[in-house]
Amino acid sequence: MKGCEAELRTASDRVDGHCLALTLLGSFLTDAYDGDIRYQAEVSARLAHDVRQGAHARKVMESYQIWFGEGPELSVLRMLGLFDRPVDEKALGILMNPPVIGGLTESLVNLGHAEWRTILGRLRRARLLAGEDPHNPGYLDTHPLVREYFGEQLQSQQKDAWKECNRRLYNYYRTLAPELPDSVRDMEPLFLAAIFGCNAGLFCDALHEVYVPRIQRGNASFAAKVLGARGAVLSVLVHFFENGCWGSPAKTDVEGQCFTEEDQLFILVQAGLYLIHARGMSAPEARICWEQAESLCHSLNRPMLLYSALAGQYTYSLMTGTLTATMKIAKRVYSLAQAQNDPALIMGSYRHFATMLYYRGDFDSARQYAVRGLQIWRSGVRSPVEELIAPAVECLSYEALSEWHLGEITSSKMNMVGAIALAKELNDMAALGLALYWTGLLAHFERNAAEVERLALELIELCTRQAFASWLPGGVVLRGWARSASGDTGEGIARINEGIRDYQGTGAILRLPYFLALKAEALHLADRTSEALEAIREAEALAARSEGRWWCVEMYRLRAVFLVATGAQETEIEASFRAAIRTAKEQKSVSLAKRAEATYAEYRKQKASASGGRGFRLPLC
Repeated sequence: MKGCEAELRTASDRVDGHCLALTLLGSFLTDAYDGDIRYQAEVSARLAHDVRQGAHARKVMESYQIWFGEGPELSVLRMLGLFDRPVDEKALGILMNPPVIGGLTESLVNLGHAEWRTILGRLRRARLLAGEDPHNPGYLDTHPLVREYFGEQLQSQQKDAWKECNRRLYNYYRTLAPELPDSVRDMEPLFLAAIFGCNAGLFCDALHEVYVPRIQRGNASFAAKVLGARGAVLSVLVHFFENGCWGSPAKTDVEGQCFTEEDQLFILVQAGLYLIHARGMSAPEARICWEQAESLCHSLNRPMLLYSALAGQYTYSLMTGTLTATMKIAKRVYSLAQAQNDPALIMGSYRHFATMLYYRGDFDSARQYAVRGLQIWRSGVRSPVEELIAPAVECLSYEALSEWHLGEITSSKMNMVGAIALAKELNDMAALGLALYWTGLLAHFERNAAEVERLALELIELCTRQAFASWLPGGVVLRGWARSASGDTGEGIARINEGIRDYQGTGAILRLPYFLALKAEALHLADRTSEALEAIREAEALAARSEGRWWCVEMYRLRAVFLVATGAQETEIEASFRAAIRTAKEQKSVSLAKRAEATYAEYRKQKASASGGRGFRLPLC
């Protein structure tokens, strides 16, 4: 660049130091004005001020567009805008082959090698195209803002060219992949093919020629469950919806490519399942899909998929609503199962009742329903639809959890080991996440910090690898508690806060009181007992809101422990202990009743011997 330091600084200030804008501005001045910084005002004076949206860079690209004129450089940039990643030159070659794509490739058809390299060279000098990558020879890449800017132009101003490009790329990528790929890498061209097919308006072809038979392999859900590529599957599914609006299947004016109602129902159910995995059980987008699916199930008389739609609504309600409201949906699922006289659906509804009753604090009834569900499973019955989580794994988990409360510790541990083993046998990674999470909770119930940390790390690794939003926050909270219980309260509290923040970000409520109780324990260990009391009171309020009373005994007991430590009134302390013991007996939680009674006995013992009878410290367990 030619110019004094003050002029260079002024040029930078004009674009607020925006990196891409500065790079493009420098390249443009070099090409158009021999690098003379004095001419920067002719470009940058027109730049907008919203750096976050890349407006500065867009204005420089606009200047480049005027300078280049409608020629091969702009055509290449617009074709790069079709992609969201580096692209093989062979794919661009498909677009530049005859016949000409009107308004786009007239200057590129039958281009010689030297001419092609010259065009790329000009774009690289302008910093509109990245330099050659030695690790990916033959691939072209550019900044996302450049792709977005020129891609939007092609889509909005040259719609016929946009569709023809996408149609060619659909045919190219669907033939590039093996017929039935066995790895995510080999499956990648099919993901791209489905996306380009949708962009071309070929929705039925993308669904019935690529997504169903080759990506998911019919009912096997191959890419999602076997390869664990739920995120990639979801990135395909969103293109089946109108402008990415979940719940609104896409429409097209391409003859023979409109979705039938059966197609719409299928993609709604698929989207509901994978949205829950990727964004959490409280994802509102999933709820929208399930509600739309329910309506189609009634009009098409599809009871099996109606079961899936209601089960999805049940899951959302369980995480975000009250147990009373959720029970109404669970009863609808059970009524449907009875009407169909289908053991598999009945097994699924028993799983729902076991879950609901456990969270309500009715551990005996929860175990009974879990056992009924397992009896059906062991008779050889399997679900005819894709379940969010294998019902048998859930039933085993809730049987184990209920047994712990009922005092059957050995059986509880054996069943939880069985739940993990079954999830692995079924290769159901979502079920494995649930089993690991609840096994971690059982280890916390037993105050085994080392085991909690081991399981939390395994759960975090699984959720990170599989992109599961539902269990990851719980894994982070559990690890934080383990760190605090091991003496590292600073890191422990930070991790617990991180997990709680992420869990709240999903919009869920149900497990939040438990997480807050773990936070309260960590705060107490860090001698921040007044904050621990605030956390427990928040937990109690949220438990009352959701009606989830499964951990209320511990919240009452912990409140009493914290009140003792802060020297509260004896009447308040006694009331908390009595509430803990009474609730434990009402819920038949033998394990928590023993713990509450033991802590209360220790309180009375220390009170009798303490000077003044106030302000001493009780153990957490």
